[in-house]
Amino acid sequence: MPPKKAVKEEKILLGRPGNSLKSGIVGLANVGKSTLFQAITKCSLGNPANFPYATIDPEEARVIVPDERFDWLCEHYKPKSQVPANLTVYDIAGLTRGASTGAGLGNAFLSHIRAVDAIFQVVRCFDDAEIIHVEGDVDPIRDLDIISEELRIKDTEFVEKAHEALVKQTRRGGQSLEMKKLKEEQATVEKILEMLKSGKDVRKGDWAPKEVEVINPLFLLTAKPVVYLVNLSEKDYIRQKNKHLPKIAEWVKENATGDPIIPVSVSFEERLTRFDSDADAAEECKKLGTKSALPKIVTTMRKALNLGSFFTTGADEVRQWTIRNGTKAPQAAGVIHGDFEKTFIQVVVYNYSVLREEGDEAAVKTKGKIMTKGKDYVVQDGDIILVKAGVAKA
Repeated sequence: MPPKKAVKEEKILLGRPGNSLKSGIVGLANVGKSTLFQAITKCSLGNPANFPYATIDPEEARVIVPDERFDWLCEHYKPKSQVPANLTVYDIAGLTRGASTGAGLGNAFLSHIRAVDAIFQVVRCFDDAEIIHVEGDVDPIRDLDIISEELRIKDTEFVEKAHEALVKQTRRGGQSLEMKKLKEEQATVEKILEMLKSGKDVRKGDWAPKEVEVINPLFLLTAKPVVYLVNLSEKDYIRQKNKHLPKIAEWVKENATGDPIIPVSVSFEERLTRFDSDADAAEECKKLGTKSALPKIVTTMRKALNLGSFFTTGADEVRQWTIRNGTKAPQAAGVIHGDFEKTFIQVVVYNYSVLREEGDEAAVKTKGKIMTKGKDYVVQDGDIILVKAGVAKA
């Protein structure tokens, strides 16, 4: 009798299982957060002329995700309508030491972070006598420690309350399935507490799928992906050198292994937005031998959120749709229209890379590279799909 095939346990991601995920710009006061947010919303990626309703309110913006695949498809099809993917970004008010106990905007600040799915953490590495640092001097390692500690303290407080509630329920005892589930939850919550109290962030834990199901409803601050943005002076950004950079890299290696670090000059990005056109801004970058960091910032966050894209194409419209990587075809179809998920039949699919290689749809078809897939097909980043669905019941 052949051995049974091992059942592969499907990995569940930390965070909300959605496609409309939001990121927040976080940091101490006067590190360049709001200027960065303004630069993002004023540049061509966030310009309302390029994407309707880019600025939803003063603290929220939808930013276009730069993608050469989308640009090529638009050039190829020359559609009447072009709809790129976007990333929602929030400007969150400055954190201060003691925020976890209510200092500064305190709890309001932390609740705003709880509402986003990932964090851009801005760290100040520039000296400017006119911009006073809230802690008195420029020390990025101290700033990183303050934010890291404040978020962990708040999570610990939150998890302790969840633990107390579970203990009250499990104290009743019994052998029911419900009690077994509650005890498993309690064990996971205790594991989270132990991790936080040892000075580690939840996102760096090795969690089983059942544990992730307990963690996600808690919306923990330290469970969110982080992209570190190191805010340099324009001079240091152009030469890509700063005395603090090696120390920051070492801190991230020790405390947040694998999290991306992106050098940026917020003052330079803001200056680029003042040029009359993208061409003038590009010319300035060329003259200085550098480029804007904003496209990399947007695409890195998208990757940190584990987001991918598929496309729908044609003469009427080319659109880039956002999904979590690993999404199956019916759920991807549901992103286009809710009814498509319910009445899903199949998808006709080929990847952008195939179209680019062959040159046009006719050649892709002739070479037999168009596939028809069912409900178990996992949509790949860059797939071009046509959904076939039944008629929704009224």
